[in-house]
Amino acid sequence: MIDDDRRKRGLEMMRQVYGWDVQDGPGDFFGLTVDHLFAEIWTRPGLTLRDRRLLLIGLLIGQGLHDVAEIQVGAALGNGELDAEQLREVVIFLTHYAGWPSGAKLSMQAEKIIAEDAKAKAREEEPQP
Repeated sequence: MIDDDRRKRGLEMMRQVYGWDVQDGPGDFFGLTVDHLFAEIWTRPGLTLRDRRLLLIGLLIGQGLHDVAEIQVGAALGNGELDAEQLREVVIFLTHYAGWPSGAKLSMQAEKIIAEDAKAKAREEEPQP
């Protein structure tokens, strides 16, 4: 049985975390992810979203999960939790703990995301005809 309030909280937190609307989905895995991880764990007091994001990025890089880390880096920049210079500092810091190959991969991902973000912001600032 789905607790509608918990599901709404979870979906809203997923939207905040990822920066895009997440549609409700089927299955127990999706339900546990939304209802427990996002409605209960990501909303606990004591850490900010930025704190949690930094922890998660470090963990993902430490485990070599670069595809998921790229999503988190993009969301951190897009949500304003980290700016370009802070992301570069995260890369330098994590490189020394996770290893140079992981750091190099993260650096390339971060620079790609930073460049895409800068282009998107420049397009938004262009005068409309």
